[in-house]
Amino acid sequence: MSIDLIVEKLKAAKQPQSDFVKLMDSFDDPYLVLIACILSLRTNDRTTYPATLRMLKLGKTPKDFANMDVKTLEKAIYPVGFYANKAKQIIELSKELVEKYNSKVPDDIDELCKFKGVGRKTANLVLSEGFNKPAICVDVHVHRISNRLGYVKTQTPEETEFELRKKLPKKYWIDINSLLVIHGQNVCKPINPKCGECPIKDYCKKLI
Repeated sequence: MSIDLIVEKLKAAKQPQSDFVKLMDSFDDPYLVLIACILSLRTNDRTTYPATLRMLKLGKTPKDFANMDVKTLEKAIYPVGFYANKAKQIIELSKELVEKYNSKVPDDIDELCKFKGVGRKTANLVLSEGFNKPAICVDVHVHRISNRLGYVKTQTPEETEFELRKKLPKKYWIDINSLLVIHGQNVCKPINPKCGECPIKDYCKKLI
């Protein structure tokens, strides 16, 4: 299997991006990537996008959110999944950034994972999107498609991340998440994938 050809074909396909993916790609501040990613967990992009815009009207820095009234933030981000917990998490995380990190998001995965509720998926996305550092963010789309292609044989997203770290050329680490997320949202869906219009179907073990 040529991963180079797969990446080339996915880029050439120019599949439509969700408004939330476009918004995330536009961020050049690791903090904005971090809090938007927290909102997106277990919530579809159609809901996360307007909620993120409403949240950003309240503030854009850790200091803005550190002392924010939790009910105000809850109202802004509703109806994202677990909105009450996420509002508390964003406020607590922001306080910690102000008090312990001089309002700067750390650019180290182990440090990022020390924050309550921040796992490897979120931490890797902050590194790649916020700091432009090589990191592999594995969500359900990346996990599913990597396995359907037969590029990895894993049971969990975390296993997929570590397998991709071994196999995937580092030049693709940053791009692979957005490419496979867009492909997963448009074509390679979990149920009833649109195999007939898939630009990489010739490489798919699911069809062989």
